[in-house]
Amino acid sequence: MKFYMTPGSCSTGIHILLEELELVFEVTLVNLLAGDHLRPENLAVNPKATIPTLVRDDGSAITEFQAIAWWLARAYPKAKLLPDDIEGEVRVIETLDYVVGTIHGQGYTRIFTTENYSTNKAEHEAIQARGREIVDKGLALMDGVLAGKEYVAGSFSIADAALFYVEFWADKIKIELPPNCLAHYQRMLQRPAVRRVLMEEGYRV
Repeated sequence: MKFYMTPGSCSTGIHILLEELELVFEVTLVNLLAGDHLRPENLAVNPKATIPTLVRDDGSAITEFQAIAWWLARAYPKAKLLPDDIEGEVRVIETLDYVVGTIHGQGYTRIFTTENYSTNKAEHEAIQARGREIVDKGLALMDGVLAGKEYVAGSFSIADAALFYVEFWADKIKIELPPNCLAHYQRMLQRPAVRRVLMEEGYRV
């Protein structure tokens, strides 16, 4: 398989899942700041110009974090990256969608890509402040989800890989993690696959 990723981005979550599964894959680094995602060869693989992208052995590509994560869980069921029961699975998908779609998609995008919301620099501080509010609220909700549990579904699942990358971003930009999220983040940092991924992506563990 071929994995299109940007170190330190949301694709880190998929990278973790690939490592947890001990799969063999070829990495293509996509430098978003340099505009690599807009190059013809990358658009031919993913016309959305987004990351991550996973090209499977048959040459077909999957885009969108949630879809890739779900496919990996279903394609390799022995790893138990999804709960066996429908209620557990739907709760994992619910968390996965909220983390990627809201905490990342509405919160962090306002912080990291402020100019996409307004070209008026005078508005940027307010946009970023709103982004932090969304992130803070989202992490507080996730803190409740984690109450009394080591992982979102009790044991490690695809939802934890998504939650980790938004916790990782919070750590890097000094957003305080609520206690259960902090414990989850620290627990994730001790997983061998997570440590390997961070080292491979150029971060000191």
